[in-house]
Amino acid sequence: MSTYKEKLSILSEMIAFAKIDKVVGDPEYNFLLGVASHLGVDRKTFDSLFEIEVEHVIPKTQADRIIHFHRLVLLMNVDRRQLEIEVSRLHNIGLGMGLPPSAIEQVLTLMHRYPDKIVPPEVLIDIFKAHYN
Repeated sequence: MSTYKEKLSILSEMIAFAKIDKVVGDPEYNFLLGVASHLGVDRKTFDSLFEIEVEHVIPKTQADRIIHFHRLVLLMNVDRRQLEIEVSRLHNIGLGMGLPPSAIEQVLTLMHRYPDKIVPPEVLIDIFKAHYN
């Protein structure tokens, strides 16, 4: 499991991602708050991440990186709007974490086939497994 520092970094990166379009709407905020709760980060600390910078830490394990990428895909689609800048930024975040470019592309293409563009976790995992074998 991630360290507390990693958890804050994950949330901070997700908040920055949500702010790309200058507005963090209720669906995005509530999704982020749910991730914070799941990670064991209290609301006061979570809310402070909208104002302060924390050290960027890439998740250590490949599994944690894939989970983080999946959360970002879900976050991008939670408001039912996709901006080209969000897709581009998500692609770059995936590359920055060392995920295979071909797997990233496949996920970003495949998501359009699912209701609300929500790629099921098992499908996402299978995509990455195929690219690592």
